[in-house]
This record gives sequence, C-alpha cells and structure tokens, in this order.
Amino acid sequence: MTSLRDTIAADLRTQITTGHLKPGERLPSEPQLAAHYKVSTPTLRNALAFLQAEGLIDKLHGKGNYVRRPLSRLTYEGGALTPTLHLTVRTTQLRAQGMLATLLKVPSRTPLTEFLCIGHADESPHSLARIYIPRDLAAAEPPWCRQRPAEVQDRVTARLPTSEEAATLRITPALAILAITRISTDPTGRVIEAAHLVLPGDRAEALFTTHHTTEKGGAEG
Repeated sequence: MTSLRDTIAADLRTQITTGHLKPGERLPSEPQLAAHYKVSTPTLRNALAFLQAEGLIDKLHGKGNYVRRPLSRLTYEGGALTPTLHLTVRTTQLRAQGMLATLLKVPSRTPLTEFLCIGHADESPHSLARIYIPRDLAAAEPPWCRQRPAEVQDRVTARLPTSEEAATLRITPALAILAITRISTDPTGRVIEAAHLVLPGDRAEALFTTHHTTEKGGAEG
C-alpha cells in the first residue's frame, strides 16, 4: 500500500518534471502544502525530504522550498570525470597516519603531499577530491599531469555527506553522495597515489567498462 508520504512526493515530482512547477519557483509554504494534502506537517516534510534527496528541490532555511534548476551531469570513468571541470587546487604537506598509512602502504609519519581539488561547473562546485602522494613522488605539477599508473582500483560507496562535504559542495545533508576511493600503483606494485573523491548523487554517475578477450587456439591432430 502506498503511503501518504509517497503519494505527496509522487504528485509534486510529476508537477516538477512536467513543468507545472518551474525551476527556481518557490513551493507553497509547508503549512499550506500540509493543508492541501490533508496531512500532518511531519508527513509533508518527509515527502519533501524525498524530493530533496532526488535533487528536485532545495530547502533554503528561512526562505522555503524551491524547485531546483537543472544541473549538468558528471560521469566518472577510468579515474577521470567528464565533462572536464575547472579545478581549484590547494596543496598541503602532512604525514601519513591511520587509514592514510594503510591505503598508501607506508610507515606511519611518512611525509605526504595532499592536493585538495574542487571542481566547478557554471560557478557551482561539482566535485571534491583529496589526493595523497608520498612526498618523494610528488612533482611540482599536479598529480594528474604525471605518467599513468600501471593499475587503478576504485571502491565506490553511496552515503550521506559529512557536514564539511555538504558545505563545500553546497548541497543539503540529506542528499546522498558517491564516495570513491581510488588507489593507483606503479608496475612494481608500489602505491603511488590514494585519492578520496566525493560527487553529489543528484548529478553524477560512475561508469565501468569490462573488456573480455577470447583466446583462439587450433586443435592439434
């Protein structure tokens, strides 16, 4: 049986996707919507939270709920993002400890260079990445200018953002994100880079392609 929350969310979703409610338009107040749908305010807010998580509306504290303007989509494939974003980069020197030491397979206190990269499109932040490289490997140029690694392993999870991630990406804490941990190794198996990439779930997807090879052999007589 469909709940009232789902019914309200479906009705508002239809109004948004069909253009009845237009991008940038303010929704009626929550008390007005609750009265219109004959539900309690908590039920109404649960329905709105669904639409927030889908990226269809934004809730601006003190101002109300607004239909979100369409956002450009990002695709993460093979360690790269398309379309290419304008990056701002901040470099920090630190030492490995805890999970960083484990990911990079280095002793605790090993000197590292961190590259904090924020990708922008249309004046809006679309990606957040923290890239860690052993200091003896970190060149003067950013890490993506270096030679390609021999192997890259991506681990992708969906979760809610931390307060810092939500603030940096200017998203609601209720919006799920794609969190990607990327480990790059050289031909000897040494980890040369560990990266944490965060992408808003309403505008990003991860694409993985598998190439199968078939060996052909003739029968021996």
